[in-house]
Amino acid sequence: MFEEKLKELEPLFYPKSVAVVGASSTSINIGSVWVSALLSAGFPEPIYPVGSSGGKIFNLEIFRSLRLVPGNVDYVIVAIPRRSVLELLDDCVIKKVKAVQFFTAGFSETGTPEGYKLEEQMLKKARQGGIRIIGPNCIGLYCPEHKMTSLLGKIGETGPVGFISQSGGIAGKLIEIGIARRINYSKGVSFGNGIDLDASDFLQYMAADLKTKVIGAYLEGTRKGARLFNTIKEVAKVKPLVVWKGGRTEVGAQAAMSHTGSLASSAAIWSAMLRQAGAIEVPNLEELTDTLLIFQHLNCWQGTSIAIIGGLADGGGGISVSASDACLESGLTVPHLSPETKQELGKLLGEVGSILRNPIDVSQARGMANLFQAIDLVARDTVIDIVLIQEDIDILSPIYGPKRLEEINEFFIELGGRHNKPVIVVLPPGSAEPERLQIEQKLLAASIPVFCSMERAAKAIYKLNQYSRWQEAK
Repeated sequence: MFEEKLKELEPLFYPKSVAVVGASSTSINIGSVWVSALLSAGFPEPIYPVGSSGGKIFNLEIFRSLRLVPGNVDYVIVAIPRRSVLELLDDCVIKKVKAVQFFTAGFSETGTPEGYKLEEQMLKKARQGGIRIIGPNCIGLYCPEHKMTSLLGKIGETGPVGFISQSGGIAGKLIEIGIARRINYSKGVSFGNGIDLDASDFLQYMAADLKTKVIGAYLEGTRKGARLFNTIKEVAKVKPLVVWKGGRTEVGAQAAMSHTGSLASSAAIWSAMLRQAGAIEVPNLEELTDTLLIFQHLNCWQGTSIAIIGGLADGGGGISVSASDACLESGLTVPHLSPETKQELGKLLGEVGSILRNPIDVSQARGMANLFQAIDLVARDTVIDIVLIQEDIDILSPIYGPKRLEEINEFFIELGGRHNKPVIVVLPPGSAEPERLQIEQKLLAASIPVFCSMERAAKAIYKLNQYSRWQEAK
């Protein structure tokens, strides 16, 4: 499915050369920053700065015109005033450019007749010359494998997550959060006004891309509603598709119109459409990234029966109660442990001061071996699908110290594989933040999803199951 789209857009994500139009040797402008970003990311192909003043930047010659670039140009990044874009497209046709990405803004998002007319003229020239347009008003493509970066100049690890975003700012945040939380991207794109290539094109491409296993999307609206709905429906059949719809309120819809020039329908219509199509709807950036994270690590795991383990070094009663509420409110179950498991836990932990029902308070464990044995008993229970552990570094660090804390997390890493069940860890932020971040990175590198609260973990687990249930029912 969508193999033609894969063939069409693959050269855009793996260009053999990039020209940046709007670079300058005398001032730090967007074009110059973009050249720097590509160089710092390690883009392996020729980079051609273009600017009317000429000169040099980062030891690269600045060509006064795109026509003067000596080699072939696959991909052009444009950061010049909108009055010059039509002339530039003429140059792109002469150079047989494959795609032009316009960072330049000031088009339909302004709501003016001039903005719409200019977009129409751009599109006409591009189609006559066999050129694809990304944007305008966007930060374009992101492909870590090919060191194709955005304006941020940051490159994370390559992985199975793809994203599309109408907003350049949201795309930038997805990249930053991805690097911080090890959400590893295969491809990403900010497509702005989408006058040519739009959400449907990039969703179809990622559906066909074998390197992409789950797709996230931030959408503000569309000019082609029927096409987008049909695309979402087809894509969701083959890969999890997580969608955050911006502009859900009247004020937000007006902001979306002035941001990317997109027409936004009511929130109810969008929600109904996404639900019918089988996409997973999320309301904000936190849930979008949390859901992408859990799909990256657990794929399409099914199971809603959660074991909640708290009190690794101190009383876990309050945490357990709030964790139960979070799971139940998110549509998960917190089942009673089997009589056999409860009996064995009673022998290990004692009946006084312990909670043995589920959630389980293991604060009465006597020594590391006792603690590990208790957690293993819970994970082994056949009524449990997923093990959710609260790990408070602020409490654990002064009690156990770095060496034993490392042993605890090594045990968590080994635990999931032993019982073929996902282990998910909650690491609340606190005063021991550097240590917490170090542990988070260790667990994420071992494919253990990490969240900063029980509520966020529970919602992510629910979204994981939501897609699995829809796949079964369709």
